[in-house]
Amino acid sequence: MGKNKLERFSEIGEFDHVYELTDFEEGVDKPGGRWRSEIFGNDHPITLELACGKGEYTLALAERFPGINVIGIDIKGARIWKGAKRALKKDLDNVRFLRIYIDHLDQYFDRNEVDEIWITFPDPYPRYSKRNKRLTAPKFLKIYQRVLKPEGKIHLKTDSRQLYEFSLEKLDETGCHIEQRIEDIYQEDPEDPLLTIRTYYEKKHLEAGKAISYLRFTLPQVPLNNVS
Repeated sequence: MGKNKLERFSEIGEFDHVYELTDFEEGVDKPGGRWRSEIFGNDHPITLELACGKGEYTLALAERFPGINVIGIDIKGARIWKGAKRALKKDLDNVRFLRIYIDHLDQYFDRNEVDEIWITFPDPYPRYSKRNKRLTAPKFLKIYQRVLKPEGKIHLKTDSRQLYEFSLEKLDETGCHIEQRIEDIYQEDPEDPLLTIRTYYEKKHLEAGKAISYLRFTLPQVPLNNVS
């Protein structure tokens, strides 16, 4: 591990607005059910950004909507460090970061505790053998169903046509309701203030001529179809 990464890992452990996997070891109370009352100290809606990377969407959502609590979630501490530093500089008190594996999400949030989820440019895992790691795979949809309030929105932005098509297929198979689908945001809806927030990776994708696709959907209120 490089010196900069070591320094960032050391510093991130001192941030009050960053909660790491190691903060919630066995025998330590996890934050489920306490995000509003104790961690944010308010009763505002909770929005998650999954696979948040440097937290660019997390920060943009928090700035535009000061009346919501936004939590960026990723496992890579060096990336979270960048978002956490920017949140401090911007004095955003409605931002937190959580360093966990996303398939452990329901261990850190109570049922119906989350109001909205954004999934922004997740790893598409192009190899077929890795398809169950995609964040719109049925096993993840089932986890989201445990923490998301009824009719809570899930948003997906991706440059991967493969992930986009996979997501459409799995949402149909599991009985999810697609509210909006856009195959190319910058061709079909280039003025949308939320969908055109550009992350570092999104700018790279656009420079490479890739289309950015978007889905907004809700989960069924019955156990998901075809999910063991």
